[in-house]
Amino acid sequence: MNDTVTTPKTRTKTKVERPRLHKVILINDDYTPREFVTMVLKAEFRMTEDQAYKVMITAHKLGTCVVAVFTKDVAETKATRATDAGRAKGYPLLFTTEPEE
Repeated sequence: MNDTVTTPKTRTKTKVERPRLHKVILINDDYTPREFVTMVLKAEFRMTEDQAYKVMITAHKLGTCVVAVFTKDVAETKATRATDAGRAKGYPLLFTTEPEE
């Protein structure tokens, strides 16, 4: 007779939490030309002409508009690069980020 004892193997499965998302928000100002805002949205956020125009007009009418939602690092990088593009041309263009609820 065989007296070997076998124990079942146990596996621990770790749950990976999804990263929190952050919104990139366009803040309207009265000095940056609409065409420039549209160009920045197309270049930095890879929007079509129509999408960029709609985001720009929404920000113009309401004061702010959510441009896109990304992980924190990506959102902050894109907001900074878009804001810097405006500053390089002398415009007060401003993009900011905030956590998504």
